[in-house]
Amino acid sequence: MYINICTIPLQKQIIDWVNLMKKQNIFTKLVLLFTVMPLVELYVLIEIASKTSWGYTILLVITTGIIGAYMAKSEGKQIISRIQNELSTGHLPGEELINGLCVLIGGALLLTPGILTDIIGFTLIIPVTRIIYKRWIREKFSNKIQRDTFIYEHKDF
Repeated sequence: MYINICTIPLQKQIIDWVNLMKKQNIFTKLVLLFTVMPLVELYVLIEIASKTSWGYTILLVITTGIIGAYMAKSEGKQIISRIQNELSTGHLPGEELINGLCVLIGGALLLTPGILTDIIGFTLIIPVTRIIYKRWIREKFSNKIQRDTFIYEHKDF
């Protein structure tokens, strides 16, 4: 990215540079997520298969996927019901929306073949362990709002 120093105010240049660094940081995270994580998962699956058998390993992956899908569906239905109840009483369902986000991500991770993604997925779906993630998500949203980097866009239809 080329920035002409003479025509852009310094503050704008700094903002552009910070945004560029944020994008690279996200890119780095995505590269790690989509390249390193599958390799680690493959290694763990190969290790499990070498200790047991390939049949057991495949059965384990399929079983966790089925159980995870069922758990995500049942938790999701409960969350949607609680969201509807809060909306009908005139309250914003902020806490339940965070629960829904956790269950959605957890369900997606459980459908992804692998042991580590299954562990993270189950911890996102089970309400007792979900608390850890909810606290982290709230802190992230709070920090973004305090730094004025949280963008809310409202469009009239």
